[in-house]
Amino acid sequence: MSDTSVIPAPHAVRNLFEDLLGRDVNVSPGDPMTAENLPTGVIAIYTDTSQQLYAVLGMTLSLAANAGAALGLLPAGAAEDSIEEKTLFPNLAENVFELCNVFTSLLNREGAPHVKLYQVIYPGMDLPNDARAHLLALGKRLDLTIEVARYGKGRFSLSIA
Repeated sequence: MSDTSVIPAPHAVRNLFEDLLGRDVNVSPGDPMTAENLPTGVIAIYTDTSQQLYAVLGMTLSLAANAGAALGLLPAGAAEDSIEEKTLFPNLAENVFELCNVFTSLLNREGAPHVKLYQVIYPGMDLPNDARAHLLALGKRLDLTIEVARYGKGRFSLSIA
């Protein structure tokens, strides 16, 4: 556990989403993801250079689908269909993987261990117990509601180990 870890500021998260998606994004304080959100959520696991769990990022299916559709310049209907079927379509999943990968830029700090994206867990996949526990734990975390203009919103939860 390193005290060089820093929770990104909400405006940094908003800027990253806006820059990546090329559209307005509204970010506000939100409720943490719950155990009920996990089976259909998208969970990104980040590790440091020694392969230790560094951070876990969770997005509800609605946020992942809307962000994935916006990134791929797909119509909002593509996200709505994905949400309705409680799965993340492969084309949306590819875009969400890219978003999770770019998110490492907010986790890396000068003088701190290098953080990288280790794994992305999609709806229906098994979530490792340590990642699940971190995401649901209180502590060093950021919980937001993120709304992608003309698409929709969802929960964003980040927990730093």
